[in-house]
Amino acid sequence: MQHQSGGMNESEVLDKLRRHVRILVDIARLVGENADLNRFLDQAVVQIARAVEITHVKVLQYRPRTSDLLVVAGIGWKEGVVRTATLSADLRSPPGRAFQTAEPVNIKNLNEQDEYVHSNFLKEHGIISLTNVPVRIDGAAWGVLEVDSTTPRDFSEDTTDFLTAAAALIGTFVLRHLEFPDKETRLLTAAAEAQKRDILLREMQHRVKNNFQLVLASISLQKRRHQSQELHRALDHVANRINAISLAHDQLAPRDERQIVKLSDYIRALCSAIHQQIEEVEVDVITDELELSIDRAVPVGLILNEAAMNSIKHAFGPEGGRIRVRLEGGIGYGEAILSVSDNGRGIQNATERGSGLNLIASLARQIGGTVEQESSASGTTTSLRFPLIA
Repeated sequence: MQHQSGGMNESEVLDKLRRHVRILVDIARLVGENADLNRFLDQAVVQIARAVEITHVKVLQYRPRTSDLLVVAGIGWKEGVVRTATLSADLRSPPGRAFQTAEPVNIKNLNEQDEYVHSNFLKEHGIISLTNVPVRIDGAAWGVLEVDSTTPRDFSEDTTDFLTAAAALIGTFVLRHLEFPDKETRLLTAAAEAQKRDILLREMQHRVKNNFQLVLASISLQKRRHQSQELHRALDHVANRINAISLAHDQLAPRDERQIVKLSDYIRALCSAIHQQIEEVEVDVITDELELSIDRAVPVGLILNEAAMNSIKHAFGPEGGRIRVRLEGGIGYGEAILSVSDNGRGIQNATERGSGLNLIASLARQIGGTVEQESSASGTTTSLRFPLIA
């Protein structure tokens, strides 16, 4: 569902502005990563869709040789559009006007104006309203950032300001990566690099696993040296977190120049490990088949581990209970939801699980996510909503 910009109260306006700021920070983090241009743009359009709460976003690059605008990244478009479809760069084209004038172009309803051409590309996707801003490099337009709506929408000044800021971050990244090797050079070395990455990855996994085992062995030794049950519980908690990180490395798979975790397999393995520790508690898992970079998958795994351990610690009596874990992708605007629910007695007082929830919230912020917790006499559910950026 695409939201209308009118009729927002002050609280909604503030929430929108906070969301814009938070996502601009997330895009700025992406700028600081050493990623290739296509990957960065693919991640950026997902974040922009979340911020504007819209299903169609695209970045267009001007091509001097053909004098057109190529869709170099996008979300919400038909298969085969991204890095293939082109739009006109002339003044009768909305993105063309934005590119030529280096000024934003906002159209509330393409069917109710005759200044711009309603292209077949936009008609095929049912686009009615749009706004676009230039992506500048050293003051000159490199391309265009555009968001499109299938229902009439009057994009606000706040939205234009957000898009302008996002376009500036895109321009910064593009400028930094103009000197990348060309496609032919990359193709010549791709096979050798892929083989080398696979060998290095397996070696790294082996070494990392050994290091984790040494740490866990040290924790076990400390438990034997000290009899305090409180210290044992604290050390067990640390060991659980270390094991969660170790399991993520077990799921690593080489993908281009990235370290990708099969998130669905990681969730299943983590839940199996949790169940093996506490036999009185059943752990049910339903998960979509998703992937995530390891630096984003580890916080997700730690959040799952923390929420499940909170349930085991607070929700159940000696008879045990049941924890249900659900990972669902394709939510909202390129997001996923991880929910951890128990059928326990609920949170009994305000301080219960307080520090655990603070840790979960901190981990969620690391990946641009948000956390909600609901509790009643029939159980507690902790939900993490986060962007699916590989």
